[in-house]
Amino acid sequence: MINSSIHDLKIIPLKVIEDDRGAVLHMLRRDSEVYSDFGELYFSETKPKIIKAWKCNSKLTQLLAVPKGRIRLVIFDDRLDSNSKGKLQILEVGRPDAYQLIKIPPKLWYGFKCVSREPALIANCTNGVHSPGNSKTKKRDDN
Repeated sequence: MINSSIHDLKIIPLKVIEDDRGAVLHMLRRDSEVYSDFGELYFSETKPKIIKAWKCNSKLTQLLAVPKGRIRLVIFDDRLDSNSKGKLQILEVGRPDAYQLIKIPPKLWYGFKCVSREPALIANCTNGVHSPGNSKTKKRDDN
């Protein structure tokens, strides 16, 4: 596990098994320390230089991995009861050298930008089913 400046944010290197035929990319196992429950799994594709920000889910924990391409992921903690309130963490996630699982707990704001030449594919596994009433968004230049 990689240290994070934000309370409860987890960064876990993931296993890649490669040979001349391609690769197997691990993401999540039920016996992982960050797994809690399964709600849904979806994929988000982001084109090069495109920014998708800001989003905050009030109830769901999100487990993100980037099996194709690369993103710059920015996470901000404005939780009133957090000992890391006001902290910002910036990560570059994706292949070939930063294939990681990012656990984003509820109430953290996050956004990302595709920084690879090809579109980035983000896998998002949540511990519950998404409900529009449980998430907030802000424009990317909002303070």
